[in-house]
Amino acid sequence: MRAILHVDMDAFYASVEERDRPELKGTPLIVGGTGGRGVVAAASYAVRRFGVRSAMPMREALKLCPQAVCVPPRMARYQAVSAQVFAIFHEFTPLVQGLSVDEAFLDVTASRRLKGDAEAIGAEIRRRIRAATELSASVGIAPNKLLAKIASDLAKPDGMFRLGAENLHPVLDALPIQRLFGVGQKSLPGVQAAGIYTIGDAARASEQVLWRAFGKHGRAMQALARGIDERPVDADREEKTISAEETFAQDIRDPAELDRHLTALADRAAARLRAHGLAAGRISVKIRRADFKTYTRQCLLGQPTQDTAVVSGAARRLLAAWLAGQPDAALRLLGVGAGDLGALRQANLFITEPARDSRLDAAVDGIRGRFGSAMLTRASLLPRRPRTGSGPRRS
Repeated sequence: MRAILHVDMDAFYASVEERDRPELKGTPLIVGGTGGRGVVAAASYAVRRFGVRSAMPMREALKLCPQAVCVPPRMARYQAVSAQVFAIFHEFTPLVQGLSVDEAFLDVTASRRLKGDAEAIGAEIRRRIRAATELSASVGIAPNKLLAKIASDLAKPDGMFRLGAENLHPVLDALPIQRLFGVGQKSLPGVQAAGIYTIGDAARASEQVLWRAFGKHGRAMQALARGIDERPVDADREEKTISAEETFAQDIRDPAELDRHLTALADRAAARLRAHGLAAGRISVKIRRADFKTYTRQCLLGQPTQDTAVVSGAARRLLAAWLAGQPDAALRLLGVGAGDLGALRQANLFITEPARDSRLDAAVDGIRGRFGSAMLTRASLLPRRPRTGSGPRRS
């Protein structure tokens, strides 16, 4: 029988902030944008008691917990810690399927002969993560991915739980149906209206009830409710795009201000490329007007890159071309995406020294990774000061 682990870091972004700033430990902490349209990127367990959750609008979160401490995300820092965690995963198995920076499936079926049973492997992974990062992780153990994910949710925070033949139905059947993959907030009312409130209800439902609840997907959903999931751990699964975007607190018309925001987003996207050891062959910009109409513009690069200057230059040209056709447009959102991703390769074997821009990017990443993204800002991101009449003039 397969042995699948789902390893999920506990409140990852917030936990990193608490580790780096001990004075935040135990406080109701929110990581996210603080503007009027900001959203919660992560919530500490202390603030979750007030009902605050990730992806919640910041305004709503602060109504629930006005005393919450809000800090901006430091993506470069989280990526650096994530790299440490994933390196530990690969010490136990090559079959690692990353789902995000803070969670992954691991197939340790073949690892048991050398590393011990699944429980021993899970416990050792948790121990090594804590030793290397001072952070906690929750581990779910099961014969398939669906059950491993449910098991890790049941283990949170900072625990380990196994779902197997000995406890599968007593545990699974009692869980609310929204714990089942494929049942979200939009579909939940219709599922409950059909009389299905728990996973056990779906496992035992008739074909007519399944049709009313799930339509043509009824049989497939019943199989999941019975704990059947044959999906393999896909170690070759790669992120198809890397992106960064921002929703503005107020709509922006000024081209210079838009340019600064876009440059900052390009900086973030390029930093993520470097953290993953990837290069992009295509750059795109996402543009959303005040009326919510959304546009995407993209271009191919002559050579794959992870350099901030190249990513930023391509994104700025794309935005400038779009603005030329809509010069007075007010924008509520901008995004920069990097696609056609692949492992970074040396473009010219005769070039032994990295380019100046690459050395600068490496230095910036190192400083931000150690001290936080707010510690160092590129000059191109600083607001431009208006000229005064006191300085010398050229004729």
